[in-house]
Amino acid sequence: MLLAIDVGNTQTVIGLFDKNDMLGSWRMVTPRYETSDEIASKIYSFIRNSGLDPEEIKDISVSCVVPRIVEEIQKMSKKYFGIKAFMVEEGIETGLIIDYDNPSEIGADRIANSIAAKELYGCPAIIVDFGTATTLDILSKEGHYLGGIIAPGIEISSEALFSIAAKLSKVDLYWPDSVIGRNTADCMRSGILYGFMGQVEFIIKKVIEERRKESPDFSPKIIATGGLSFLIKEKSDLIEIFDPDLTIKGLKILISKNK
Repeated sequence: MLLAIDVGNTQTVIGLFDKNDMLGSWRMVTPRYETSDEIASKIYSFIRNSGLDPEEIKDISVSCVVPRIVEEIQKMSKKYFGIKAFMVEEGIETGLIIDYDNPSEIGADRIANSIAAKELYGCPAIIVDFGTATTLDILSKEGHYLGGIIAPGIEISSEALFSIAAKLSKVDLYWPDSVIGRNTADCMRSGILYGFMGQVEFIIKKVIEERRKESPDFSPKIIATGGLSFLIKEKSDLIEIFDPDLTIKGLKILISKNK
């Protein structure tokens, strides 16, 4: 079995695969100061609680955008699984032609998203990842990585609003009954959710407009992933594919390419 671990700034996604079948996926808050032992304990709990056996894991594939966690993940892999973890980093085989000023600056999760989109859904594509940051990555019809966009994420922007505006309290995020809020909580929900959906859809339209100047038949698949993608895809007219496990599927593909 393959254990795939995507360590983001806010959440860590864990997936377990048996050949081409995904046996399960789990999310947890990204540990800030935890040791390799504590990380292993959580992973073992997820797997065993699902009726699976962690002793059957033979490969581990990792993307990590949090440098302080990298060493602990590597220690955990060796100590508890006897495996050297495959890390998505500069120099690995991706199967992507990357048209980017400095490819080493691209986050490992964005590489995993892009290769999964290319292999599973085809090109051209725009991948929108609603994580700590909202990122968009663009693939040409030939499958080349063209670059992307990085914007503040929904949660961190909302937290800034709640913490700085003295009279605004934190609200749970779900779609209000109407765009026009009739109480303060719904006003905030409307502004946050419709605001972010509008931002993303505007950027997507501008990307398509720009690309069609060079490639008139550019008609990308719009793919959404990330922790809050399920909220935006409910209302978006542009998002065609919703795949919350896109990143860990990309980790599976990447380790196969580098075996």
